Amino acid sequence: MADMIQIARREVKMGFRNPWAYSFLILFCTFSLSLLLLNSQNLVEGYSGTTGSMLNLVLYLLPLMTLFLGSFSLTSEKEDGSWQLLSTYPIGTMSFIVGKYVGLSIVLITIVAFGYGLMGIISGVVGNPLDAVTYLLFLAFSCGLVLLFLTLALFIGSLSRNRWQALTISVTVWFFAVIGWPTLLLSVLGLMPYLWVKPLLIILTLINPAELVRLFVVIKLGGGSILGPEYYQWVEWVQQPSGSWIFIGICLFWITCSVLAVYAIWERGRSHG
Repeated sequence: MADMIQIARREVKMGFRNPWAYSFLILFCTFSLSLLLLNSQNLVEGYSGTTGSMLNLVLYLLPLMTLFLGSFSLTSEKEDGSWQLLSTYPIGTMSFIVGKYVGLSIVLITIVAFGYGLMGIISGVVGNPLDAVTYLLFLAFSCGLVLLFLTLALFIGSLSRNRWQALTISVTVWFFAVIGWPTLLLSVLGLMPYLWVKPLLIILTLINPAELVRLFVVIKLGGGSILGPEYYQWVEWVQQPSGSWIFIGICLFWITCSVLAVYAIWERGRSHG
């Protein structure tokens, strides 16, 4: 536990010294203020065309930001020789990975919280505050994207040999998970027998963190009716009183499995020198 805390503290210090973090902080604050301008023209409450556009904008920015910062953090350890030095100390690989994840999560969620906090303060000052439930759901949506995509970022960083390789893989993953997902989904499901569509849709949704979090927030905002009959069961369980806890359990399972996969890769590399 002590090793994990030390790694996390080190990662937080390095994260806030990273110029990339401040570049994304400025970008996210600018983006948050643009959402505020949308709110000044339309009441942002529940699911609507405005909130749908806002969700898509968040979905484009945060996963890419998370993939870059997370994967670069691990590849820099390899390129700078930091991991070779750390591996000579009695630090467990799991403590290293979990410490990295916790430290990066703190840095990224701080960026997200600062952006939304600035948006909330300014909206209150100008006399056009956001709907509280919608505001909290957007904050939860952003934090969920960060926490889930960070595990993918660590997985990419563990497989990449340098930053350029991490950059290429990160952009590819981001493109297929966010931009090309609807086309990919329709193409795959169109080739399957009808009885396979719903089970395969569930599996594909669960392996894509962007789609998983997006569906949950859209349903919570009251937009479940636009998803179609294939997602009827999703609407049912999300709207249950225990729906949020089930979703949190799915996310925790997703994160745990991903961290264990990253641990296996780093432990194998450590044991083989």
